[in-house]
This record gives sequence, C-alpha cells and structure tokens, in this order.
Amino acid sequence: MTIAAPAAAQPETVQELIVTGSRSKPRTVLESPVPVDAFSAEDIQSISVTDTQDLLKTLIPSYTLTRQPISDGATFIRPASLRGLPSDKTLLLVNSKRRHRSALVVTGGSGVQAQDAAQIPASALKSVEVLRDGAGAQYGSDAIAGVINFILKDSADGGSLSIQAGQYYERDGEAVIISGDKGFALGENGFVHASFEYATEQPTARVQTFCNRNIPNQNAGFCIPLFATETTGPGTPFTAAYAQRVNYAGLYNRIPQKWGQPEGEYTRVFVNSGYELGVGELYAFGNYGRSHQKEDFNYRNPVDVGASTNNLDDFIRMRDGRLFSANQIFPLGFTPEYFGTVTDYSIVGGYKGEYGPFGFDLSARWGVDKLRYDLEHTVNFSLGEASPTEFNQGTLRSDELALNADFTYEFAGFTPEPIAIAFGAEYRKEGYEIRAGNLEAYIAGPYAQQDPYDFCTDEADVTQRTLRPTAPQNQGIICNSMTQVIDGRTFTNPVYAVLGVGSNGAPGFPPLYAGRLTRNSKAAYVEASTDLSDRLFVQAALRIEDFSDFGSTVDYKVAGRFEINDIFAVRGSVGTGFRAPTTGQNFTTIVSTVINNGQPVAQGLFPATNPVAQFLGAQPLKPEESKNFSVGITAQPMPGMTLSVDAYYIEIDDMFYAVTPITVTPALQAALIAANVPGANTIGQVNFFQNAFDAQIQGVDVVATYAHNWENGHTTTLSTAFNWNMPVIDKVKVIIDPSGVTRTFFDGEYVYDFKHSEPRWRGSMTAFHKFGPFTGVARASVYGPYKNMFSVTNPVIQKWNPEIFIDLEGSWDVTEKARITLGVRNLFDNYPDRDKIGESATNGRIYRSDMIVDWQGGFYYAKVNYTF
Repeated sequence: MTIAAPAAAQPETVQELIVTGSRSKPRTVLESPVPVDAFSAEDIQSISVTDTQDLLKTLIPSYTLTRQPISDGATFIRPASLRGLPSDKTLLLVNSKRRHRSALVVTGGSGVQAQDAAQIPASALKSVEVLRDGAGAQYGSDAIAGVINFILKDSADGGSLSIQAGQYYERDGEAVIISGDKGFALGENGFVHASFEYATEQPTARVQTFCNRNIPNQNAGFCIPLFATETTGPGTPFTAAYAQRVNYAGLYNRIPQKWGQPEGEYTRVFVNSGYELGVGELYAFGNYGRSHQKEDFNYRNPVDVGASTNNLDDFIRMRDGRLFSANQIFPLGFTPEYFGTVTDYSIVGGYKGEYGPFGFDLSARWGVDKLRYDLEHTVNFSLGEASPTEFNQGTLRSDELALNADFTYEFAGFTPEPIAIAFGAEYRKEGYEIRAGNLEAYIAGPYAQQDPYDFCTDEADVTQRTLRPTAPQNQGIICNSMTQVIDGRTFTNPVYAVLGVGSNGAPGFPPLYAGRLTRNSKAAYVEASTDLSDRLFVQAALRIEDFSDFGSTVDYKVAGRFEINDIFAVRGSVGTGFRAPTTGQNFTTIVSTVINNGQPVAQGLFPATNPVAQFLGAQPLKPEESKNFSVGITAQPMPGMTLSVDAYYIEIDDMFYAVTPITVTPALQAALIAANVPGANTIGQVNFFQNAFDAQIQGVDVVATYAHNWENGHTTTLSTAFNWNMPVIDKVKVIIDPSGVTRTFFDGEYVYDFKHSEPRWRGSMTAFHKFGPFTGVARASVYGPYKNMFSVTNPVIQKWNPEIFIDLEGSWDVTEKARITLGVRNLFDNYPDRDKIGESATNGRIYRSDMIVDWQGGFYYAKVNYTF
C-alpha cells in the first residue's frame, strides 16, 4: 500500500483531564506532577480478553499477572503485581471511590488479600487512570505502588452489544464473551447507565505424558507408560498379580492432570447513575458479579510407586472384616476437582456539588466479596467405604462499610494563583468471616485411628495380640503383626492402617476455626496545590489514620512540576505510605488434621495472635511502611507526540510473609504444655504471617505516543511503553522460638527469586491505523530475561531469554453501527522455554506455571459489535 504524504500541519494533541493523583483540581496527564496513564474506551475495546486483569497487563508494562493452574484460591482470584510489588500494594478505585477487598487470603508467601479487578467488566468503562506513584497521604492504605481508577460510563443514551468467540491454536480453551451497555435518561436531569458481561472459558492443557522418571533433581515416581510392564517400582516392590488391579489401557489413554487455564463461567453487571438536584448531583453506582471456576489438583496415582505415594492403595478392615481400599472407588486413580464460586456486590451513593466557595462530596459505600470452595472427585480417606466424593470446604467472606466527607476550597492572595485545598475524613469498618464446611470435609473418620472396631486385643507387644471373639472370624484378619501380605505385596496390616483426615486435596474449615473478625478505622487528610508561577506547580498532602487493631499512622507527600520551556518539563515527588494488615490476614486459619503417632494433630496456618503462634515467636502484625521517591521528565517535542520518562525508588519496611512451617517437636510440645498454651497437645505444625523483611524497588517507566493525520483521511496512532524494574530484599528478619532455635522467614532461594524470577524489563508497542471503514491494530509485547533457583541446597539456576508476542486485529465498519473484527493473540504461537531443572516438570507439567510470560500459545477470535 502506498502511503500518502503527511499533511503540512498537524493539530495540537488534545489532553483530557484526569482526576487521579489530585484530590482538588483535575489536570492533564502531562501537567500532572506524578506519572499517570489515561486509557480511553477505544484503548480498552481494542483488547479482547475475558478478564480486566489481562486488560491491565496488556496496557501497563509494569503490571504483571500470572496464570496459576494449581494454586487453590489464587487460581480463581489471580494476584497481580505493579512495579514488582504484590497486588495488595496497589489501590483500586471505581469513580474515585475505594473498592472493597476480595475474600481470598493467599495462604502462602506474601499472604495477599487484595481487591479483585476482574469483577469490573470492560464494557462498563469510560476510561482507566493509572497513577504510578505512591499516594498513601492522599488515599490511605495500600497505595504504595500506585492507584488504578476505573471511571464508569455515564451517558444518558446510546449503548452497544458485542459478541466474541475464539479458541487457542491447540483447539482448546474455547472462550465466548457477550457484553453490552445502555444509557437511559432519568427525567431531564439524570442518567442511568447499565453494563453487563457474560463469559465462558473452557480449560486448556499444556502437558506431556504423566511420567515422573528421569526428571532432573527429582526422585523417581509413578509413570503411566512404564507401569504396565514393570513388576517392581522404584523403591516400592509390587507383584504382577497386584498390578492387575489397575486398568493400564484406561490409564494410558487419558490426561490425568491438566496444566492450563481453568474452566470458568462469569457474569458481571455494573450500574452507574446520577441526578442533578439543587446545588449538586445525587449519584449511585454498584455491581453484582458471580464467577464459577474449576481447577484440577495434582493427580493421585492408583498405587504407590517411589516418591508418588498416597492412601489410595492402603487397605483397611471394614466393620464386617472385609478388605477395602479407596482405589476400589477410583481404580484409575483420581484428580481432585476444586471449584471456586466468587460472589461480589457493592453499592456506593452520595451527593456532590458546590455550595458557595466550597466543593463537597458526601458518600457512603458498602461492598461484599464471598468465595465458596467445593471439592469433587475425591475422598476423605479416614471415612473409608462411607466417604462421599463431593464436599463443601467452606466459605470466606470479606465486607467493608465506609462513610466519606470530602471538600475543596480555593483561596487567593498568598500566591500568584489561587491555592486549591482539598480536605476530608473517612470512617471505615471492615469484616472477615470464615464459614465452616460440611462435616465430611473435616471430620476424622473411624480409620483415623488403629483398629477402630476393636477386632484385636490391645497388648503392648503386638506379637501377643489375638483376634477377639466378637470380631469377624473368617475374613483373614491378622492381629499379631503390623504388616500383612495381600496379592503378593506387603502392606501395613489393614487393622492398624491409619488414613488421612478431611477431604483429600483441601480439608474443610472446621467450626473450631470459623468465626468473624472486624475492625474500624478513622482518617483525616488535607491536600494543597497551586501554581507558584506560570511554570512551577507544587502539591503537598498529609493524612492521619487510626486503626482499632494496631494504632495510628501519619503520612505525607510533596510533589512538583517545573516547565522548562514549551517542550520540556521536569517533575518529581517524595512521600510515605503504608499498607495496614487486613482483617483476613489477622484472622485466617487454614488447618488440616494429620495423624501423628496414632493421634490426630492440627497443622497449618494460624493467626499471628494465636497463643501457639505467639509462644513460637510470632508478633502481632503491624503495617508495612514505605518511602517513595520519583523524578521524571515530560516532553511534547512535536505536534501529536508526547513523551514521559520517570524513575522511581521505593523502600518498604516490614513486608509480610508466611514463616517456614515449624514442626512442634516433643520438646516444643512439652514447653507449650508447661506454659499452659491452649490446645498445646493437639498441634503438630505451625506457620503464620509476620512482618518478615525490608525491600527496595527501583525502576524506570517510559511512555511515548504519537498521533498523525494523513492527507488522504487516514489516521495513525503509535504508542510505546517500557518498564525496567529491580526488586531487592534488603534485610530478612528472624525469630527465636522457646527452644532457642533461630528461624528466618525464607531462605536464600526466595531472596534470589524475589530479585530474578520476573523479567527485568518489559515493553509494549502498539499501532492503530484507521482508513475509511477499516481499522487495524498491531501490538508487540516484549519480556526481558529472568531466572529461577531450584533450592539453596541444590542451587542450580535456569535462565529464560527474552520473548516477543505479536497481536493483530482488523475491524470493518460494515455500517455506521455494525462492526466485524477478526484478531489473533500471540500470532506466532510463541512459548517460553520448558522447565530444565525439574522444579516445574513433575506430574506432566512442561512450563513453570507461575511465570508472568504467557504459556498458553496462540489464540484467534472473531467479534461482532453493534452500537445504538
């Protein structure tokens, strides 16, 4: 195609006002003293994904997201990252109002309980503003890495309907998205704008043959192709007669474990409304969302082989004396299916306007997020033959109520331009609740102890035991040995076998650890900004906040922008921030029951305030505190072109992390009992969240855009964004337990991976070109190199090289209202390198599944859109 010569003059770029980053007067992106990205509805609609999290990942290079196929709740509510920091250090707003948190507390690692951007459908968005700077003094807790503000559509007419369908090159992962929005007039002075999104996704499987043999740095285990012909497994001999219990052909012709995206169905609705009344506007907006997803847990092989062990082939004696093993229920083994149902709803209402010299915004909001867990295709081994295969693990619930009063005022006389003052107060009440699962999901059944039906006498010397007269007499029961040969293989004597407690894969929440925790907080803030000259803008903010559970914080921020000339300006900021421990992090208890020396004991995650955790050295959680520094330059070197380069440095003290599980040894248990710690004799292993380490984050963001109008009526827009990010752990804290053992929160492997496991840099380049009824979009996403260590004791390292993913989309406006779009993501079907060190190569896995570089392959789609 021949491109026409450019027009002699280009129109000046029109900069829309943004409201994020200042609580007083809106400013443009380039006039802001801190870096803010503003994305229009057109930018949002050009990205065809089912999840707003994926949309943000595409638009913002420093925003990363992982697909975690087997990660419990984190598979359903995916934790993200901005500037290398966990998602709970980025604050989400909707129409400039704080969004409530999700119910998920990630029970390992950094223990994230963040807001869930996936609940906000793209069809509801008028624009998205991303503040890439700390803003704790303006917005309060969580705004350490930045703030993302979702602005809802607010027109009183018009609307759209869109249907999209697509699938991966591998002919799986089929996805359908139906979305739309419609504006309605509310009398002569108001509007209601409703938006919806319905989506379904089928699972993907990026797997290889299930064979845990010859994997670097891993012990040999179960292997489907080899098991059919082996008469001895590595480390665990079994006979051909016993092996015949397994259906080899059935095993070989199936994928026992999927590694990929989960199956899901999603419904999301948002409504935004406003009505002019008196000196202001009454407004209300809210949402309802429900998602139902399924993930596959690790496959349980039907017999023990080497390192692959479970209770499936362990025999027990039923009440009538007959033998039973769980592989009679699942002769091919089983893969537990874990279901997560998220229900999310909120309502925000208020009245804003101007009264004399004052601007005001009085509002209230309430939000709830619930996460229900169900488990199918599994058993509670301790219930034996009576075990169901479907369980409800329980429900997590997070809720938040807030009242806000925000005011603005301008006064003149002290500076060349009026000083804009913003001030206000907030009251917030947060709650977190754990609801118990059904009884079968957590109960210790009869086979959680030896000889549950008292078949044998109870002499201390097992060899002296005999069969009681009341026991079944002709079932081959042996009492005088701890082992028994069955089908030629030696097993633990079924009379004395002790099996696992709770639904296998995810035991239910017992009533003992269910309940509710609440807290409240009060805050006041003030912000002042003004132009000290026609080239110098300054801004300062101060916020005081008091929490009922840990005390008060005071944070500040100072920012400024100096316009060197009509082309270049410099800007910078310095400030402090914090992230308060959430009610979920302070209350979450995820405990399972195991059998230790024949006795049921609890192990798992306990609150830091639990007496056992505190005896082992835990301290009450306190806020993570940050210092943010940024300096940057903005430029408009030519008509239609903008450029910004911003460097940042963040210091964070007391970041959260879960301690390495502490085994309660006999000496520790004796100390716990001597100290009268409740439940001391029933605790076997403990871990808990703590303020674990200090970290430093430094990096650079570059954003450039160029818009050009051609003489032939064509228009082209080019945009480039780049992020370089370096996270470093500065100091790891330790605790000393009562036995004198010094414990760190994580070892050198985590310190190494914290710095190296994500790409050092990431960039994106996007080109829009419109000519007549046709629009083309091309996007390149580039990921820099990254590395991962296997372990401290085996410090082998794998390095991944840079990857490039190309997306293409073409649209045809068939009429003024109808558009057809065809597109492809990851055009060249690119994948990252396979695992080479064994850390992510067991159970049929190919790729490191927690990496931020996509490993699902190419995806193509078609979309029809109608506007009205």
